[in-house]
Amino acid sequence: MNSKGIYRLLPSCRFFTPGHLGFSLVVGVMLLLGSYSPAVAQEPKPGPPREASIPAVKESRLRNGLTVAVIERRNVPLVTVHLLVKAGSELENMSNAGLANVTASMLTKGAGKRTAAQISEDIEFLGGTIFSLSHWDSSAIRVSVTSDKIDQAVEILADVVLRPSFPSSELELLRSQSIDGLTYELTQPGPLTNYVSTVFSFDEHPSGGTPNSLKSITRNDVQRFYRQNYRPADSVLIFAGDISQENANRLAQRLFGAWRQSGRRSNNRTRAVAAVTEARPEGAPQPPVAKRLLVVDLPDSGQASVSLSIKGFDGRGGDIRRLGGSEGPFYRASVLNSLLGGGYSSRLNQEIRIRRGLSYGAGSTFNWRHSSFNFSTRTQTKNESAAEVAQIVMDEVKRLFTEDIAAGDLVPRKAVLTGGFSRNIETTSGLVNAVADLYRFSVPVSELNRYMQKVNSISGDEIREFAAENLIDGDIIIVGEYAKFKDDLAKRFPDIRPVVVPASQLDITQKDLRKR
Repeated sequence: MNSKGIYRLLPSCRFFTPGHLGFSLVVGVMLLLGSYSPAVAQEPKPGPPREASIPAVKESRLRNGLTVAVIERRNVPLVTVHLLVKAGSELENMSNAGLANVTASMLTKGAGKRTAAQISEDIEFLGGTIFSLSHWDSSAIRVSVTSDKIDQAVEILADVVLRPSFPSSELELLRSQSIDGLTYELTQPGPLTNYVSTVFSFDEHPSGGTPNSLKSITRNDVQRFYRQNYRPADSVLIFAGDISQENANRLAQRLFGAWRQSGRRSNNRTRAVAAVTEARPEGAPQPPVAKRLLVVDLPDSGQASVSLSIKGFDGRGGDIRRLGGSEGPFYRASVLNSLLGGGYSSRLNQEIRIRRGLSYGAGSTFNWRHSSFNFSTRTQTKNESAAEVAQIVMDEVKRLFTEDIAAGDLVPRKAVLTGGFSRNIETTSGLVNAVADLYRFSVPVSELNRYMQKVNSISGDEIREFAAENLIDGDIIIVGEYAKFKDDLAKRFPDIRPVVVPASQLDITQKDLRKR
């Protein structure tokens, strides 16, 4: 504690100066010790779970097939309008990877009579924001503004969605920026691990594209993708905030009622094919958490990125549309992830960062598909401790299905989920995100009101069962300077022969990651 901290402890002692620091420290410490009580040092227990107040989702449909969803929350004069289009990176392949992302990004780069600068200026004049993005299975365009400016804001949104101009100059600028960013990321352990696991473990292509695919995307490609996939029948217009259903429907009809289907839908959807898995006979040995070990040898990397990547299929994980209990994976996976790697006090972060000081942070995540999921852990560490961290990750995942999970261990982890959910839906953007996710996966919107109840109902036995069935047969992926952890890796994983790919020979467009 510095002298300023001591002065705050002693507000009445105005005569102290930095020259009296020694005396200040003595008096300050005495006061601290005198006021100390064991009760203050005890970690506070989480309070009882609260129920979130979620307005009803009022749904209607225009004659062109566009779904309009309205969530009225009138306490703050803000409105977020989000157009969800059920078309994303799954409609690409490796040769045109990044096309969905480029198309979504280009929507705000010119529309109708507005240039990119004019779109930005007009929204800024309204005091609002606008952005567009793409996911694996969808794309989205969103505006947020005060409720008294909603008509003008949605007019700009409609221009961007229905009349994009896709200027060649903006496409070239976006392409150049994207390639520059990607080229840099492919030299960094963390981002490089993400690209590698996408191809090696998840059997997908990078949704952000590759240097070659980005170079090959033309304006005609962008226009074709837009015509084929931006369709009202495959879209949902979501209003959340200080707006009535009547006013939202009026705006939707006036500005989007003339939207028509244009062209045939892309048919090159690259959904993962579900693995055919048979139930393990009773008494059969538990499959390993990881069966492959990939090392990307990145000399002079400074640090190593360590990840466990697992592809989960509907053959053993369930369809995300069947939520809750023993019928589907979502809630069990969510509570499991909170326990394992969902925050500062999760098991991975506790063991890797807090107890051993091997990293600044460690975590895990599930990325959902319609009938599968991609699970991965993430952390960075010194090259010399990469093998140790990989072993810790394996051990912590294995603990999930080899040890009992006490109900007391789950209480704070469930509180993290329900607390975060409650905070997020207090904002119009967070509320829109929650509703959009339900539409993305064709889940009934009524599920929004069941989230907290379903989370709190998950038991330790359900998590153990889910982990034993799904967190298996994965890949350990380490990107770093191989020479510094080679020997330790061999000692810790004697039964797995590593696949080593020099970074100079890496090609993320190939399944085996090697240049041809």
